[in-house]
Amino acid sequence: MEITANEGKQLAIEIDGVSYLRIPIKTHVVMYGDNLGDLIEHYTKEIRQPDDIVFCSEKIVAITQGRSFPIEEIKPGHLAKFLVKFVYKSPYGIGLGRPETMQLALEDVGVPRILLGCVAAAITKPFGIRGAFYKVCGQKAYAIDGPCDYTLPPYNRYAKMAPKDPDKVARQMKERLGNEFIVLDANDLNVDILGKSSKTLDVKLLKALFKDNPLGQSAQQTPIALVRKA
Repeated sequence: MEITANEGKQLAIEIDGVSYLRIPIKTHVVMYGDNLGDLIEHYTKEIRQPDDIVFCSEKIVAITQGRSFPIEEIKPGHLAKFLVKFVYKSPYGIGLGRPETMQLALEDVGVPRILLGCVAAAITKPFGIRGAFYKVCGQKAYAIDGPCDYTLPPYNRYAKMAPKDPDKVARQMKERLGNEFIVLDANDLNVDILGKSSKTLDVKLLKALFKDNPLGQSAQQTPIALVRKA
């Protein structure tokens, strides 16, 4: 199997004097009904080595769990339509900037916590403090995203929740593959580690490995990466 970087990205990155390879793994378009374990084993078996760390986009974890929905099937209520008026519109994704994604947040995170997050944001915003909403509402809210033009079809017309129990998923995948396993949410702005197979794994290092988003954000079709010391 030929090892190549995505266009405009680099295979190698150096952190604290150590060089690592981030090997992107191309897959078919993952859909609900695909088995995550079967999928990752199939696409990595020819190249995966015992000490590799398997990184997996949280998006395909959510998809295989049935937590991604066609936008037209989501029916936002009055509260979602009201709250979305106050959401900061990021150039790096929809986030909660549509009534449909706000509705998913209300359903998955819960109305009380979302409202508490809104109060926290309203109090801190005049002082130039941003991010209070997500600190209150947590990764479940942060990982929700909606349709974007650059997203691979058919998901350019889908919205998704965060994956369910990402730490549990990571542990189960380690048991199956024998490799440490990471569920990550990465874009060109930020990296979040949603799940990891071992508590001892260094989150700071895991984030640094993907700070330049080597998996890409659009048609690369590489939701999996193997990381090894070069």
